[in-house]
Amino acid sequence: MHAALAGPLLAALLATARARPQPPDGGQCRPPGSQKDLNSFLWTIRRDPPAYLFGTIHVPYTRVWDFIPDNSKAAFQASARVYFELDLTDPYTISALASCQLLPHGENLQDVLPRELYWRLKRHLDYVKLMMPSWMTPAQRGKGLYADYLFNAIAGNWERKRPVWVMLMVNSLTETDVRSRGVPVLDLHLAQQAEKMRKSTGAVERVEEQCHPLNGLNFSQVLFALNQTLLQHESVRAGSLQAPYTTEDLIKHYNCGDLNAVIFNHDTSQLPNFINTTLPPHEQVTAQEIDSYFRQELIYKRNERMGRRVMALLQENEDKICFFAFGAGHFLGNNTVIDVLRQEGLEVEHTPAGQPIHSTTASPPPLPLQPTHSSGTAKPPFQLSDQLQEQDQPGLASHSAPSYPRPALGLLTAVAAAVGPAVLLHTLGPS
Repeated sequence: MHAALAGPLLAALLATARARPQPPDGGQCRPPGSQKDLNSFLWTIRRDPPAYLFGTIHVPYTRVWDFIPDNSKAAFQASARVYFELDLTDPYTISALASCQLLPHGENLQDVLPRELYWRLKRHLDYVKLMMPSWMTPAQRGKGLYADYLFNAIAGNWERKRPVWVMLMVNSLTETDVRSRGVPVLDLHLAQQAEKMRKSTGAVERVEEQCHPLNGLNFSQVLFALNQTLLQHESVRAGSLQAPYTTEDLIKHYNCGDLNAVIFNHDTSQLPNFINTTLPPHEQVTAQEIDSYFRQELIYKRNERMGRRVMALLQENEDKICFFAFGAGHFLGNNTVIDVLRQEGLEVEHTPAGQPIHSTTASPPPLPLQPTHSSGTAKPPFQLSDQLQEQDQPGLASHSAPSYPRPALGLLTAVAAAVGPAVLLHTLGPS
């Protein structure tokens, strides 16, 4: 069976099966000596001018930047149009996400969760709040990020959120992930760079299209998922379990692993691993149902929709070099965005590190490492055509996108974990 068919929730069980052997220094990679030794997440769409697909990872960009090949950075710089999963320059992304997370009709979590589960959740969040000052780094404090402020920004409204979003929030409140807040995720960094370089930017999805499938789990499945998540974190706190899957694992595979569909589908769906052999049979069935549902809704259906919209954008920009930056899991495994494009007759090839890009313009110097912020220069917003929006999502209103930098499962939960006033640009660590 192809690894991608195992689904994102099996990532922790299967990741080691296909990963390259890792170096002994803590499992992390050192920058290779030459470009050709780097791992490449760049694909070229053969046309004149060319277009590019680039697989991102939803973690602080400083953790992976040195491992991104120069030809990927050159393809980004040569592009006139840059597109992301979500519109990273539109405040609507944030307001729609905040609305999507909330329980309906003014309900509170205490009203809908079983009493014992609610109090376990509250105890865990109290523990996190108590520990956060010791988890924060001097660098974070130097940026004005303090524990109480960061906790309130991430979890301050937790009693009003739907249980599935609380589950994702709990998974973003680990020591490792909290310590990484303060640096934009790779997608946001690219959006900021595109703004600085006055490129035209846009998106192939809207928040509702990523958010609604999460809210589509039935209540018993949500309770199962939240309970399993709490059990994992409680066991880690008690010292009886090592975290089964961490952001460090994801970074390691991006920097020095192979093009592993399983590991990056996990980043795409942002779901914890519920499937294990210790579950009783009826709970294993529930875990498999959740796995199947999200594999279909958050990977396969999204890939089909994203591929069709990439096609539309290429047709609308026949004379422009376009660069599409999506989570790497959308390009790996079965039923990928690349498969959709190839079925439509496009020639798409993987572009190894060290291979020159097929650009009609000279490659500028490599992008700087430091984060940049919007210059405030207005740019014309890009939108999918009205026909495409109406065809794919009837009833979802279109919107204009003013030039204002805002971040964008996977990428959506990175934003969700950081929704809060002024912290938005500074706390988009992994989710």
